[in-house]
Amino acid sequence: MDISSYVLLSHEQALRRKLDVAANNMANMSTAGFKREQPVFREYVERADQAMVPDAKKTSFVLDFGQVHDTASGSFEATSNPLDVMIDGPGYLAVETPAGGTAYTRAGYVKVLDSGDLGTAGGQRILGEGGKPINVPVEEQANLSVTDDGTVMGREGPLGRIAVTVFDDERGVAPRGDGMFDAQNGRELPAAETKLRSGGIESSNVQPIVETTSMVEILRAYQTSVQLSQSLSDMRKSAIDRLGRFS
Repeated sequence: MDISSYVLLSHEQALRRKLDVAANNMANMSTAGFKREQPVFREYVERADQAMVPDAKKTSFVLDFGQVHDTASGSFEATSNPLDVMIDGPGYLAVETPAGGTAYTRAGYVKVLDSGDLGTAGGQRILGEGGKPINVPVEEQANLSVTDDGTVMGREGPLGRIAVTVFDDERGVAPRGDGMFDAQNGRELPAAETKLRSGGIESSNVQPIVETTSMVEILRAYQTSVQLSQSLSDMRKSAIDRLGRFS
């Protein structure tokens, strides 16, 4: 293949990547706390020592550089569970993973596990202040509520406080693929800075119209790329035919 074919191929690979991300966003339109993702690309410039014309010495390729998630908040979706919470602002709930590590989530489905600890809908323990689980005595489990600063209240008073962790650099927050995120060097917010809304969860911030429009644009760009590729192929065939007449 000549250099033009490689350039078109890099463009089509970028379009496929954009389509995969858009399709994943659409698939998670109803996932609580899901953050819309956007692909990031870089330009790779290759410079040749010689070329037929000076402008042809520089060739730009498209390289996949990863993806980032949109940190905009989703809307509040009321539930019938007074323990469910939505983080009003930046931050994540800290969750204990099965391996004993810590992951983070925006999906605020909260329930009391069989152990008496507060946990997620998937059964992982939610961590409170200082990375410690919040245990609820059996006699308190029927009368629980969550205040704006994350304090879990029982009939006899506070039982603990749900921690909200923020990260100064959101680029280091990476999705795990199970509705949670991996991240390092987080900072736990004090009670005065923590803002939770109880009785509901945060819906996905994916906007179907935006994603549908993006998918249409990707399809049209791919069709244009295919047409260019076909035109280049026709030009090469024509050139070969003409050269053959002089041989």
